[in-house]
Amino acid sequence: MRMAKNILVLLGALGILGAVARPMPTTAAFERTLALQVFLDRAGFSPNAIDGEWGRKSQVALATYCAVKGRPVPATPEAACLELVGSTLPPLAIETVTVADHAALVRIPADPEAKSKLTAMGYETIEEMFAERGHLTQGALRRLNPTLAWPNPPAGSQVRLPSFGADPSAPKKRGAKKGARVNVLRVSLTRREITAFDADGGFLLLLPCSIAADKAKLPPAGEILIQGMVPKPNYTYKPDFTPKGAKPVKHIFPPGPNNPVGVVWMGLTLAGYGIHGTPKPEQIGRAESHGCFRLANWNARRLYDLCDPGVAVVIEN
Repeated sequence: MRMAKNILVLLGALGILGAVARPMPTTAAFERTLALQVFLDRAGFSPNAIDGEWGRKSQVALATYCAVKGRPVPATPEAACLELVGSTLPPLAIETVTVADHAALVRIPADPEAKSKLTAMGYETIEEMFAERGHLTQGALRRLNPTLAWPNPPAGSQVRLPSFGADPSAPKKRGAKKGARVNVLRVSLTRREITAFDADGGFLLLLPCSIAADKAKLPPAGEILIQGMVPKPNYTYKPDFTPKGAKPVKHIFPPGPNNPVGVVWMGLTLAGYGIHGTPKPEQIGRAESHGCFRLANWNARRLYDLCDPGVAVVIEN
């Protein structure tokens, strides 16, 4: 019996038994890495979804930060945290789950026609909502708040998470932010990242992105432009297959963070291509889109707020 109980405890700790699974506890390494990822994100060098785990996107963000700032790359994440963040880690913000948060939740059906009848493609859970607010993976959100009743803690619950300001589902009016504006975007297909520069060649942003899974749909190398810019876009759904002789059925999905193109759309002069958000930020960096360039919703909104129609987009292999 003791052995069986120990096995169940182990499986629960590994998340294999969902009913007994608990978030992994936070550790000093997790907290240092999370603090460093938050620092890099706030500085414009996004590691994508913050998870407290050191990986390729975090390493690229750190190396790019150091290159832009003209400083050597620290030997370890621990050393980088000490140099850039300091020995006293900044406190996380505390946000309260509200009745309005719960009222805003929706259930998104699988059927395309049913989706088209929704008034908005909002968040389905409080966990999803607050993870996006903190630029976090949902796993990291749970680790920071292990005692809450996820995925939908009740109104009044106190949630610890990094603070980045406005909800990414509500983009600001374009051009409202003063200061440097994006003049050129460079999209690397190999590295799966977008970098932004101002008119003087100054670095503004590093943003991980997803590209087309089908190599035939990858855009050719060269320069195009940002054309149309749409906040809170809807999405026209067309099935991948239509029986011979049948008329394709289209459905218009309403705006929202769970819309297939996320919270903003930046159309390109290459027909059918654009830069946009996604309801699945943790999958950014993979080759999985239909040809467009996907960003986490918070990164898509951040880029949108700094761009104008006519910005050059340089596609690089």
